[in-house]
Amino acid sequence: MYKLEEIARRTQVLRRGQRVLDLGAAPGSWTLYAAEQVGPKGHVLAIDLNELQISPATNIEIRQGDAREADDLGTFDVVLSDMAPKTSGQRAADQYRSYELVMTALAIAKRTLVPGGSLVAKIFQGPEFEDARSAFRACFGKVRILRPKAVRDESYEVFLVGLNFRPEEGS
Repeated sequence: MYKLEEIARRTQVLRRGQRVLDLGAAPGSWTLYAAEQVGPKGHVLAIDLNELQISPATNIEIRQGDAREADDLGTFDVVLSDMAPKTSGQRAADQYRSYELVMTALAIAKRTLVPGGSLVAKIFQGPEFEDARSAFRACFGKVRILRPKAVRDESYEVFLVGLNFRPEEGS
């Protein structure tokens, strides 16, 4: 939660009344924080392959499953992705799988974000990082790279934050 709290403070990505999609939501701390920030008139849809360790609140909906297979997600102001691969200890393989997850989050965001919306996605820095950043730049008016203070010193995770979503013409 501390990572998202810092990201939200630095980017103003979460505001009252917003609809938020939380991908890879387990155990649930990001979901709870997002729900608190959007308030009772907002809504958070939390999706994960694993069971969340939180109770649903009036503005939280929980689904266990694969977001890539859900056709009925709706539209959102913000998509959050704290998804990370199960690490293998092989840095290059872990970085590539992290890149794949970010690209999955971006594909879901392109399908569900309203114009002007935002995407926050964790990525392990590696050879594909610039490709991911370029893909974000093609879809968002502003792209930031943030490394919250709560990230361990030895970690190579950062967050790509896309602000002001620009839907592609005709999509």
